[in-house]
Order: sequence, then C-alpha cells, then structure tokens
Amino acid sequence: QVQLVESGGGLVQAGGSLRLSCAASGRTFSIYDMGWFRQAPGKEREFVAALNWSAGNTNYADSVKGRFTISRDNAKNTVYLQMNSLKPEDTAVYYCAARASAASAFGSWGQGTQVTVSS
Repeated sequence: QVQLVESGGGLVQAGGSLRLSCAASGRTFSIYDMGWFRQAPGKEREFVAALNWSAGNTNYADSVKGRFTISRDNAKNTVYLQMNSLKPEDTAVYYCAARASAASAFGSWGQGTQVTVSS
C-alpha cells in the first residue's frame, strides 16, 4: 500500500503560479508511475501529468503543456507539479496518484488539494 499526501494548493490570480507537492510513503518501492489528476465542479476527473518514477519520463495533457511541469525528488519520495500561467479553467481539486505498472490503473490516491484561479 502506498500513501499519498498532497499540499500546496490555494488561491491565485490568473497568470500566477503554484507548486503542488505529493509525498509518498509506505511501499514506495512498488511505484512505477506517479501522476496528477484534477476534477473541476460538475466535471469528470481528468489526467494532468504523469512521471515514470525510475526513468523520469513525463507525459502531459494538451491543456497544460508548456505551462505545467511534473518533477520528482527520489530521496524525499515526493513528486511536484509546478503550475505557471494559471488560468481560471485550471480551477479544480488536484489529486496525486500512483500505479505499480504501465498496465495497471492508478490505484493509490491522495486526498486532493484545492486550486482556485481567479480572473
């Protein structure tokens, strides 16, 4: 079992920046990928970004490419999401997730952190 705890959300004006953190604990050796997802009010949860824990390869949703950066600190078992040039449509609850293989679903989830971007 992997436990994930997010932090760093808040209220920011459009054009501003925030950095989210996700600290992993427990069976961290089993992590293959870590990802960020978000869910806006009245909408389904959507993929934002993912990172392969060992190789560091990254993948982004088209809507955040060039604005968001996912990174990791292996020593701290922490993954980050640097969000720049934020837009009101980025407002959502952001969730960190982990999966054990490329073929499996993201099965470990954090509690979520609210990001609100004002216009």
